[in-house]
Amino acid sequence: MVDLSTPLTQALGCRHPIIQTAMGWIADAHLVAATSNAGGFGFLAGAVMTPAQLADEIARLRDLTPARFGVNFHSFQPGAKDIVATILANKDRVGAVSFGRGPDARMIGVFKDAGIKCIPTIGALKHAEKMAALGCDMVTVQGGEGGGHTGSVATTILLPQVIDALDIPVVAAGGFSDGRGLAAALSYGACGIAMGTRFLMTSDSPVPADIKQRYVRAGAGDILVTTKVDGLPQRMILNQALARIEASGKIAMWARAMEAGLAMKRATGASWGDMLSAARSMTSHGDLSLPQAMLAAAAPMLIQRAVVDGDGDGGLMATGLVSARLKDLPDVAGLIAAIMAEATARIDALGALKLKKEG
Repeated sequence: MVDLSTPLTQALGCRHPIIQTAMGWIADAHLVAATSNAGGFGFLAGAVMTPAQLADEIARLRDLTPARFGVNFHSFQPGAKDIVATILANKDRVGAVSFGRGPDARMIGVFKDAGIKCIPTIGALKHAEKMAALGCDMVTVQGGEGGGHTGSVATTILLPQVIDALDIPVVAAGGFSDGRGLAAALSYGACGIAMGTRFLMTSDSPVPADIKQRYVRAGAGDILVTTKVDGLPQRMILNQALARIEASGKIAMWARAMEAGLAMKRATGASWGDMLSAARSMTSHGDLSLPQAMLAAAAPMLIQRAVVDGDGDGGLMATGLVSARLKDLPDVAGLIAAIMAEATARIDALGALKLKKEG
């Protein structure tokens, strides 16, 4: 297999410019290790873990791979200070952190001083510019095709916008799944690609088999963007739960928030005061109202119901639009090998094209 050296591989120490994103309850130690052992760079989904759970997963991961790996978190989750302390305590193996809204310039400086790269995920040019100004090492640009919370600007528009505006490396996300996509991203000037749905749809992901089959069966008409879950646009597979949410009013939305909040409280041990404080912090660092922030803090429990508990009717299934064209569940090693083979073949084919000059 041919290696491609880019600013991404050079900064993170991986062989291939492919990032596995930190999907909540999906990017566990096994999936991250499979990615890192295959030459990519995996991010652990620390944003849905307690500090103790994260410490346990990092300990597992240290045994499963000799490679460095990343950790995702956000500054508003319960126990955020302890999460950061755990990351810093493992700086010999944690090569990068990813986040959306979160660390300020001081915290970014702490990570950089520890040798940990800061790679936030953004969905708008203004957010990319802000992250670069705060001192981040690179940014992941997720275009509108991406899964979960997503924007309205397509990758083909947003990616070159951000590349042109920034002096730091840019990773492309939103709609990528194969070697053709990697070759295209590199031709735009990106340093690599980041994929979530494609890694979810592998035999190495912990998602229950029945739920994976729902992803395999989903066509483009089965996937929609909703604002009813927490007030922000999210891309999901249409099922019974999402259909009920789409038909619901404000009272039902708050009932869901309370139900999910209780589940999160049980799972994390956070008090209601902790959760309200986290929601208020989210409003001060973005465009969310307090009601939206409280819903956003609780909504992931509805996703957990599907991808952990296997409830395909009562849970929610976040997805990128790309799942509509994915009909297989390869192992991660085979997936990355196929991506690299196809990417190098496409790059070679482009290099063989003859340019004709007129006159």
